[in-house]
Amino acid sequence: MNSQQALVPPPETDHLLPENTPAETPEPGRYATPDWANIIWVAAIHLGVLAAPFCFTWTGLFTCIFLGWLTGGIGICLGYHRLLTHGSFQTHQFMNRLIGLIGVLAGQGPPIQWVANHRKHHLHSDQPGDPHSPREGRWWSHILWLVPHHSSEEIQATHQRFAPDLLKDPFMRLLQRTFVFWHLGLGALLYGIGYWAGGSELGLSLVVYGMFVRLFYVLHATWFVNSATHIWGYRNYETTDDSRNLWWVALLTYGEGWHNNHHKYQRMAKNGHKWWELDMTYAAILVLEKLGLAWKVVKTIPPNDKETAVNQPHFAKQQQTVQN
Repeated sequence: MNSQQALVPPPETDHLLPENTPAETPEPGRYATPDWANIIWVAAIHLGVLAAPFCFTWTGLFTCIFLGWLTGGIGICLGYHRLLTHGSFQTHQFMNRLIGLIGVLAGQGPPIQWVANHRKHHLHSDQPGDPHSPREGRWWSHILWLVPHHSSEEIQATHQRFAPDLLKDPFMRLLQRTFVFWHLGLGALLYGIGYWAGGSELGLSLVVYGMFVRLFYVLHATWFVNSATHIWGYRNYETTDDSRNLWWVALLTYGEGWHNNHHKYQRMAKNGHKWWELDMTYAAILVLEKLGLAWKVVKTIPPNDKETAVNQPHFAKQQQTVQN
């Protein structure tokens, strides 16, 4: 089978990074210089949601639900997170890039940026250097961490250190440069479809619900993983951070809310480790596997139950299976 390996080194494998890569990227003073691009982007989404009561249609709502699952569940949870960040399974280069594009439409940034920040989070989880730890404040971990401006040199250093594999892909670099244009294109497409099917009223409804309401939901759902699942919930495993399992976040994020499980075994394709911990993203991965679009799905944990072992690309061959 001719494929491109999607398995990537996790944050713990710093010894594999180039020697000239900085050991740590500098942390700017909180709110010292605002990142106006982030502020305007997030503010525009929240302002757009205010039009929802005046633009409601059932078609608009169903569009929001479907695109929310596609961009949030497949694009972010399955794509950005379990595939591109942690290498929980492998797929074709075409699928790798398609899922990356779908993730762009979730409004959380290009794949290189998202993956680099998330790997950095795992390396420094709830310690100095974590981009969004609740130990720095609950609102900081939820949304305010997006406010400070980062220099282009710092951003590039972070990308080089934490996402060198994605930087090698020209398509991922293209998505980094064209992030906003994909959203403008989707908005125009939704309006065009709505106008063709039912006039300007339906076109506007599809834009408001398919873009603004959907992005509001997908953004806050992911931000709850950063904030709420490091504050409230229960723990199946002892870890060095504050990660928790929180059922309502798991429902909102297609299984990402079983966060303590994930922080214990980061490369596991399955976040739900108890029979009742529903993980829709893992179910989607299994569907891809059945269709021959995913393989080498990481379904097992090492028998010695060591956190660091499962985070390495080549962990022990003898493994035991987590409940299926």
